[in-house]
Amino acid sequence: MAQNWAAAPVLGTGRTSGRESTLIRIPKFEPAARGAVAGARSRKAGVRPLAAAIVWGMASVIGGGAVIGAFTAAPAQAQAAAPNRNAPGSFADLAEKLLPAVVNISTSQSAPQRPQGPRPEIPQFPPGSPFEDFFRDFFDRQQQQDQPQRKATSLGSGFIIDAKNGYVVTNNHVVQDADEITVILQDDTNIKAELVGKDSKTDLALLKINTTHPLVAVPFGDSDAMRVGDWVLAIGNPFGLGGSVTAGIISARQRNIDAGPYDDFLQTDASINRGNSGGPMFNLNGEVIGINTAIFSPSGGSVGIGFAIPANLAKQVVAQLKEYGKTRRGWLGVRIQAITPEIAESLGLPGHKGALVASVTPDGPAAKAGIQAGDVVTKFDGKEIDEMRRLPRVVAETSIDRAVPVEIWRKGKSQTVQVKVGELEAAEEQGLLAANPDEKQQPKDKAPAQKPTESLGMKLTGITPELRQQFDIKPDLKGVVITEVAGNSTAAEKGLRAGDVILEVGQEEVRKPEDVTAKVQKAKEQSKKSVLLLVDRKGDLRFVAIPLG
Repeated sequence: MAQNWAAAPVLGTGRTSGRESTLIRIPKFEPAARGAVAGARSRKAGVRPLAAAIVWGMASVIGGGAVIGAFTAAPAQAQAAAPNRNAPGSFADLAEKLLPAVVNISTSQSAPQRPQGPRPEIPQFPPGSPFEDFFRDFFDRQQQQDQPQRKATSLGSGFIIDAKNGYVVTNNHVVQDADEITVILQDDTNIKAELVGKDSKTDLALLKINTTHPLVAVPFGDSDAMRVGDWVLAIGNPFGLGGSVTAGIISARQRNIDAGPYDDFLQTDASINRGNSGGPMFNLNGEVIGINTAIFSPSGGSVGIGFAIPANLAKQVVAQLKEYGKTRRGWLGVRIQAITPEIAESLGLPGHKGALVASVTPDGPAAKAGIQAGDVVTKFDGKEIDEMRRLPRVVAETSIDRAVPVEIWRKGKSQTVQVKVGELEAAEEQGLLAANPDEKQQPKDKAPAQKPTESLGMKLTGITPELRQQFDIKPDLKGVVITEVAGNSTAAEKGLRAGDVILEVGQEEVRKPEDVTAKVQKAKEQSKKSVLLLVDRKGDLRFVAIPLG
């Protein structure tokens, strides 16, 4: 099967690698009638059935009436304790204790004013007719009447983490673009809320309410202590039915649903529906160990596969939002890709753990520390990098300007370098995180290859001025350009195509097609199962391991 070419993710960004995200927004619903009872299931207006997919987001209700919410995640901070493993005969005592800390989040947003159509023509009447003045006055009055702006109203969930200062955690998408935010307590007390800060990368937001009303807060627990099979309790506002309690177990851990670079979701079979966004998931000690954020569903309703942001990921985000009003994440300054068995074999790397550095940002923290493309990061600040997607989270959680040891694998040897961690947000503001090239752009025409060399199912030639112009190759780029790829070749299966430029073979530079052929032959003589290529596609660097069998 052909491999899709995707740019490696930038550490600390929302990009993912390898496959397109299946996250989709929930379609909006309109109430069946104005004044409908809050929480009644409304009639879907013009919404097509959804295919099975990860459902992510916030359903909005236009106008008054039925209230429909969403599902997402939220974080906070607190002391962790070992969860109680014994299932109770009833969750009633626990639910009674936790319900006052869970709130509904109501937001409203001014909808765009409908554009007015062209003014209708005044009927023609004989000169001096009294109807002429009458119709002119009528149409003038109609044009002067401004249509009132509509209000888009939507609901989600949240929970109080600090009763003294009134801090409430919810999802970013619950309050995104809201003009007004209202926190609704269990006893239906409505309190206007202030947005302290939000983070789109983890879909978290922190609110603050000022009130003399007594509040109840809940602590964060240790989400890493949760095991598959542990009982959990979810409380939220599904379909506008506030204060709903559901129970289930942890079905799986460390789920990656392509929501962003920090995916590490807890999976649960506790019923989660629209409106649970930002609501807490508790362990049996009454601690928040997750924030309900997404479901997998063919219809938009719960089918027993829900996802929650782990509390240990949320704690730091909430702490930064409280202190700075924004996040301040660590930044390494590399683009990475996953280690496949073929790549590991080509690098002589025991196992296939770690994150392969595809490129290094000039003058970034990694570059200053001497990290190079082709290095494999196996440890960061003493923490094992067992898979690629763990590195972005570990780096993001590291304090800015702190020097940390980074263990890398380079040319068959393990070595350690010291890296002074930078700030991701500052790098973004300075434009150091270049956008990915257009992956769908294809070369318009193929230039005639001049004495091409065939190797690995590809036709290769040196870079000529004509090819440089045709394939939009950078003026200073040196290497061997691919002019044709056989459809049934392993190169095609790995996603290589005409216009790609081979820079290295076996981590050694190549300048002409004969270099590629010689290094491939050398790899075969050494009985290697694959050969590692460093390929440039319009500025996007990626390592590709081509099997030699």
